[in-house]
Amino acid sequence: MGQASPILLILLAIGFSFATYNLLTTIIHYRSAGNLVGDYSGGIFLSDPIVEMPKNVRRPKNSKSLFHVALTATDAPYSKWQCRIMYYWYKKRKHMPGSELGGFTRILHSGKPDNLMDEIPTVIVDPLPAGLDRGYIVLNRPWAFVQWLEKATIEEDYVLMAEPDHIFVNPLPNLAHGEYPAAFPFFYITPAQHEKIIRKFYPEEYGPVKNVDPIGNSPVIIKTVLLEKIAPTWMNISLRMKDDPETDKAFGWVLEMYAYAVASALHGVQHILRKDFMLQPPWDLDTANKFIIHYTYGCDYNLKGELTYGKFGEWRFDKRSYLRGPPPKNLSLPPPGVPESVVTLVKMVNEATANIPNWETQ
Repeated sequence: MGQASPILLILLAIGFSFATYNLLTTIIHYRSAGNLVGDYSGGIFLSDPIVEMPKNVRRPKNSKSLFHVALTATDAPYSKWQCRIMYYWYKKRKHMPGSELGGFTRILHSGKPDNLMDEIPTVIVDPLPAGLDRGYIVLNRPWAFVQWLEKATIEEDYVLMAEPDHIFVNPLPNLAHGEYPAAFPFFYITPAQHEKIIRKFYPEEYGPVKNVDPIGNSPVIIKTVLLEKIAPTWMNISLRMKDDPETDKAFGWVLEMYAYAVASALHGVQHILRKDFMLQPPWDLDTANKFIIHYTYGCDYNLKGELTYGKFGEWRFDKRSYLRGPPPKNLSLPPPGVPESVVTLVKMVNEATANIPNWETQ
């Protein structure tokens, strides 16, 4: 990795400080004046990691290093039912052999309490001022983490950034090692294919674009002190990317993921890329030696068990079918021939909904 000059590092640090100050000043002004704010311009299963962990930071086999689970959420019904299932399986896996799950926090960026406060450990933070996210609600995510890290007392040395549509399918150990966070590589995050755009935010003095990892911010297990450094930069880069029409058009709904990858690279942070960190049905067929199910894609099959992706199947499970309220209990299981990953997903949803109190009334 190329070395940046001391002068450039100082100038960038000052720039990021001013950007953060400007955003916070805008938010304070918004709160006091009540005006709309305009656009902002400013160890288990260690096989097959893409990037091997350095030998000098490998932990002893018998040591434990707990990480705090943190997910951002809204008070919308769609977000709440996913959080409830996620928290159910967190509690089930926390004390199993091989797990290094620590505490849990739902970072609620709606700015006010909701009806899950007594069920799920929650910290309330403010959303971005009205209009600043331009309808891209995910921009609230880095701002939520900045606020949480400032106000929370986190006992663990590491944090897992998770999402409501994650389910712990197996006990999750701490995949990070020292200063090297662990992340899942996404096939659609391709910094090298967008070098011109990446260079707007990652100057050549920092080194080649390949230093920007093909990741998003979740799932990531990272040292808390590292996240405290990266989070404000991640927030500022996200806002700058959204404010740039070319970048906004190119990155679309994954813009904030690119922003985290760039922010990490600006701080010289390289991630251990773990393909076993997560699986995504229906494309990943089994749950063996994987840790998290991410059910972001719809699962559509005919009664022969054949995938009909892009077309509603005779049998289907898609979280977007339940935007206004939770899925019913006891969903029908997939027909014979459907991959184990999809069957396991539906069974885990069914178990959670059968055991969470007042499931259909929340």
